Amino acid sequence: MSDLNSLIMEQLQWFIGGVILLILILLVMVLTQGAKLRKMRRKYDLMMAGSGVENLETLLIDLKVQMDSIEDEQQQQRKSLELLLTKMQQVKGQVGIKRYNAFTGQGSDLSFSIAIVDEKKNGVVISALYSRDSSYVYAKPLAVGESSYALSPEEVEAINLALQQG
Repeated sequence: MSDLNSLIMEQLQWFIGGVILLILILLVMVLTQGAKLRKMRRKYDLMMAGSGVENLETLLIDLKVQMDSIEDEQQQQRKSLELLLTKMQQVKGQVGIKRYNAFTGQGSDLSFSIAIVDEKKNGVVISALYSRDSSYVYAKPLAVGESSYALSPEEVEAINLALQQG
């Protein structure tokens, strides 16, 4: 045991030197990490300034809640847009009009046929026939550009004019 004690006493100066060197290396590492931490803390404080929250976790939770509500609103708007597009296809927005003289020699171009159709060619064609003695108005339904009633050439032309607008 005395041999071990004498060996430790002889090498004690090297052992203490090694421990001191290790402590100095650790001290440099602690100081470096402290500087990095202070720099990161400044960036964090700058990022959080004016956000009205105390910590990053609260901020992230708030942002997640906001994102969820935005996604819900977007989904709702998408459904509304699809509904509007479906309804827009049914709007009778294409109009064609053809003026003509229905009774040769008895007036001017006061008679007319007007076609009002949607994108699917559904709608109505209205014809008004004018003469000096009387006038008549007729309405014929349209389904896919055709009517169950006979169409005059002027009514067909009014339908074609309306379909050309689409």
